[in-house]
Amino acid sequence: MLKIIISIMFMFPLCLLYNMYWTVQMMLFLLSFVFILMNMYSNYFMSISYLFGCDMISYGLILLSLWIISLMLMASESIFKYNNYVNLFLLNILFLLILLILTFSSMSLFMFYLFFESSLIPTLFLILGWGYQPERLQAGIYLLFYTLLVSLPMLVGIFYLYDITGTMNFYLLSNFNFFYEILYFSLVMAFLVKMPMFLVHLWLPKAHVEAPVSGSMILAGIMLKLGGYGLLRVYSFLQLIGMKFNFIWVSISLVGGVLVSLLCLRQTDLKALIAYSSVAHMGVVLAGLMTMSYMGICGAYSLMIAHGLCSSGLFCLANISYERLGSRSLLINKGLLNFMPSMSLWWFFLCSANMAAPPTLNLLGEISLINSIVMWSWVSMLMLSFLSFFSAAYTLYLYSYSQHGKLFSGIYSFSGGLIREFLLLFLHWFPLNLLILKSEMCLLWL
Repeated sequence: MLKIIISIMFMFPLCLLYNMYWTVQMMLFLLSFVFILMNMYSNYFMSISYLFGCDMISYGLILLSLWIISLMLMASESIFKYNNYVNLFLLNILFLLILLILTFSSMSLFMFYLFFESSLIPTLFLILGWGYQPERLQAGIYLLFYTLLVSLPMLVGIFYLYDITGTMNFYLLSNFNFFYEILYFSLVMAFLVKMPMFLVHLWLPKAHVEAPVSGSMILAGIMLKLGGYGLLRVYSFLQLIGMKFNFIWVSISLVGGVLVSLLCLRQTDLKALIAYSSVAHMGVVLAGLMTMSYMGICGAYSLMIAHGLCSSGLFCLANISYERLGSRSLLINKGLLNFMPSMSLWWFFLCSANMAAPPTLNLLGEISLINSIVMWSWVSMLMLSFLSFFSAAYTLYLYSYSQHGKLFSGIYSFSGGLIREFLLLFLHWFPLNLLILKSEMCLLWL
């Protein structure tokens, strides 16, 4: 693991040189391919160095981080073009990447907590430094305080665990099984806010709407997955108490998912719509994970990876429209089929992935999750059917409203897609549909 981290650290000086933007981006792509070749297909920790190692869950999420961060640099060309503090931007993003890789590869619970909280800081800088509207200050504070409020109890919980067991290693902790209510709530709440669960999700749409495209991509692609990853890790020693309390979270997630889907149908801002749809998808992931069945946990992992690629791609599309039309409002983004016909294909591909059409990885994840939730309790079928229906409804609303209809008369400039943008969208969509052919990576790792 250290070779990946050190090779990124050696890229830091490159950021400070003039005109090294695409060099850094290409080197990150190279690094992702090197990491693909390092595939340790194993359910216990491999390639251990110091406190860091890599098992199947970490592997998928680290690869996703490397991939999304490479694509973020590709999407943020306008920062390079207008020279908007481009060196700081590169430095910030590489710093964020290192923190994410350290988070996913930590084998110690405390180190995981430390990097989990640290990854908040570069994200905050992205929103505050490169965001669009003045409201970004409020969005940043929301993001900070929602996350920090619940993470202090988690720190106390971790120290308590260490006091009792004498270890913080995930592998050794899984030998224990705790039945303490306060410990359970203190450890789980931090991840529920990060997911975000309905009722504590308000920071997410705010942060998305104010963030630049790179901020949105990293938030949707990786930040939401930190919560799911943390839950996958701590449930190994919170199973017993989980049996007692999990029904609360499952119920909130399912009902919340339906309510958020209804909210999606009333959005006029492209980014807000995609952000709320992430909340709905993460609700299903959370519910499936909380059933603690094999199928639920594997489905949650699959959908987390699939959603990371799909949602990130949709944010890229929203940004491409925003760069052409200067607005993200659906009232102005109409009839794009006449305006950018070749982009409509990508809108179609990524929207169909968002509503879990075959052959995307989303389908695999959603089928496993729905199975696991119905196995857990057949009463949840009602909310699940609403959720699936509305999920298709708001995605169709997004697609048809933005692509069809009469073109807004105020548009006078015209530019189809650039090669860079097509490549960017292809690199989101291709892995999403390719991974279904190697789906045992997602389902057979436990």
